[in-house]
Amino acid sequence: MHGSEQTDNAPDVRRWYKRIPQLLLFVGLGVFFIWLSLRHLTIEDRKSITAVIGSVNTPKGWLMLGLAAFFALLADYFRAMRGKILLQPLHYEVRTSMMFYSVMVCFMANLALPRLGEVMRCSFLQRYEKVPFQKSLGTVITERAVDLVFWLVMFVLAILINTDLLNNLIVDADAGLTVRQWMEAKGLSLIGNHLLLILIGVAFLLVLALWLTRKWWMKNRFFLKIWHFCQGLWQGFISIKDLKRPWRYWFWTVMMWVAYFFGTYIFFFAMPCLANVSPSAGYSVLIFGTIAFMVAQGGIGAYPLIVAGVLLLYGVDYTSGLAAGWVGWILQTVVALAGGFVSLVLASFADKRNSLVITENDEQK
Repeated sequence: MHGSEQTDNAPDVRRWYKRIPQLLLFVGLGVFFIWLSLRHLTIEDRKSITAVIGSVNTPKGWLMLGLAAFFALLADYFRAMRGKILLQPLHYEVRTSMMFYSVMVCFMANLALPRLGEVMRCSFLQRYEKVPFQKSLGTVITERAVDLVFWLVMFVLAILINTDLLNNLIVDADAGLTVRQWMEAKGLSLIGNHLLLILIGVAFLLVLALWLTRKWWMKNRFFLKIWHFCQGLWQGFISIKDLKRPWRYWFWTVMMWVAYFFGTYIFFFAMPCLANVSPSAGYSVLIFGTIAFMVAQGGIGAYPLIVAGVLLLYGVDYTSGLAAGWVGWILQTVVALAGGFVSLVLASFADKRNSLVITENDEQK
C-alpha cells in the first residue's frame, strides 16, 4: 500500500525537483540586479536612500501607501470578476469571494516559485467550488493571453510617450551630449528618429524568418514547447469571442489596468521627492516595471532598478528613484503576502460547494 503511494507520488516529486534550477535562476537574477543597483553607491548615496525611505513615515505617506494598496487589491478584485466570466460558459457560477481569494493565493504562491500560483489558484477552486482543475487552468491561460496582448499594446504606447525623453537624456556628461546629439555625432540620427519603426521592422522580419524555417525548428523539442505555448495563448485570446457578453470581460480588463495605474501613481505621493512627477511617469513605471516580475523571482532587485531608470527620465535622481523602487516593491510584496494569507484563513471558514449550474439542456441530455 505504502509502496504504491510512493510510486504514484514520484512523478510529482520529480516535477518539483525540475523546478529547482528554474527557481535558482530567477532568484540568482534577482541577486544580480540587487548587486547591479548598489555596486556604485557611495556612503552619501546610501544616506540619501535611507532619507527617502524615511520620508514615507508621515501621516500623508502612510495614507498614500494605504490608498496604493487599496487600488492594488481593487485591481485584483476586478481580475476575480473577469475570471468568473470565463467560467460561466463552462456552467460554473463561482462565488465572487472564492474567486478573489484564489487570485490572492495565486499572487502569494508566485512569490515562492514561478507559475506555482496558477496551480494553486486552480487547486483552490477545485477544493472550494468543485471546478475541475483542467477547466479552470484553461481560463487562466486565456487570462494570461489577454494580459500579454494588453501589456504589449501599452508597452508600445509607453515607448512612444517616452521617445522625446529618451532622446534628450544626457549620455555623455563631460561633453553634455544628449542621446539625440550623440547619435547625430555618430551618424546614427536616422536610427534615433525612426527607432520604433526600425524595431517593428526587425520584429516583422524575425517573425517571417521563424515562419519560413518552421519545419526545421519545430523538430526541436524545446522550440516545439514554445510553439505549443504560443498556440495555447492565441487560442485562449480568441476564445473571448465565444462569450455571450464579451464586452463585460473587456470592461473588467480595462478597469483592472486602470486600478493598477492609480495604485502606482498614488504611491508616488507617499514621498516628497516624487510629489511633482507626472501621470505619464506612473504609467511608464507600471508598464516597464512589469518586466521586472518576468525576469526575476517576485521582481526582487529588478523592480527597483527599472523604477530608478524610468524616473531618471523624469528628472528624479537615481538614488531617490532606487529608494522609491524598493518601497514600491516592498508594498507590492506585503500586499501579496498579506492578501494571500488572509484569503487562506477566510476560505477555511467558508463552506465547500459545487458551483456547477445544471441547465435545461444538460437535463435533457
